[in-house]
Amino acid sequence: MADRLTSLAPDRHRHVLIAGPTASGKSALALEIAARDGGIVVNADALQVFDDWRVLSARPSPEEEAQAPHALYGHVPGTQAYSVGQWLRDLQPLVAGGERLIITGGTGLYFTALTEGLAEIPATPAPLRARAMTRIEAEGHDGMAAELDPESRARIDLANPMRVQRAWEVLQATGRGIAAWQDDTPPPLLPLTEVQPILFDAPKDWLTPRIERRFAAMIAGGALDEARANLDGWRPDLPSAKAIGAAELIAHLRGEMSLEDASERATILTRQFAKRQRSWFRARMAGWPVISTAELPA
Repeated sequence: MADRLTSLAPDRHRHVLIAGPTASGKSALALEIAARDGGIVVNADALQVFDDWRVLSARPSPEEEAQAPHALYGHVPGTQAYSVGQWLRDLQPLVAGGERLIITGGTGLYFTALTEGLAEIPATPAPLRARAMTRIEAEGHDGMAAELDPESRARIDLANPMRVQRAWEVLQATGRGIAAWQDDTPPPLLPLTEVQPILFDAPKDWLTPRIERRFAAMIAGGALDEARANLDGWRPDLPSAKAIGAAELIAHLRGEMSLEDASERATILTRQFAKRQRSWFRARMAGWPVISTAELPA
């Protein structure tokens, strides 16, 4: 541990941000830094905020949480929507508290909002959100993309249905394009120049076996029992239902899929998710210092 931390040279007087794809070893490194230098390990993963899928979302175990103070893990009911804006609001008292934070996770939007600022866009009214989702399901997102203002259309990823839907909702709800809102972004809570950022480089060939081993470990560690506990109230539209493997394990418990098929499908989805994460990091976090997988926990 000492050799690895020495090579990373974490500054004891700065907050540390650790970003990287799923299953790349971020939480283990955060614990190592906390054990050596102290600090609060803070979650920056959009699914680990929910309280109903600890195992399946790879939240730290109770034993890991006992090794160092942890914050913003499992503090939101799985039935309650949670946004990056709310995460920043929950994080603000921790930043103001003065203790060193070790913020770790795989949600790139959380990190860019933290270090670059987040546009304060009003929430989308529920009826408008429902109309948008119905339209996406019926006709796809190309029609919505065509209705965006030119500046927003030029700025967002038009191949991403969620980004197009969000931009369309903002325009419909506020009369302003999402690009205009982004241009009014307030100062960031933690500018990149004031923290120590670390971005994991985890190539596909190195990461894929880890993903496969981790899902098998999740099953052995109680993920199926966790799915049973969630079975009665399960709905695919719940905020926490996006946990990868949740729908597949629920389908298995309902007799719709074998456990082997559920595990294989969840592993494929996790690999695809990791690919999207790597793409985000390359596109939006190019200025972050990168460490290679050779330096990560085995």
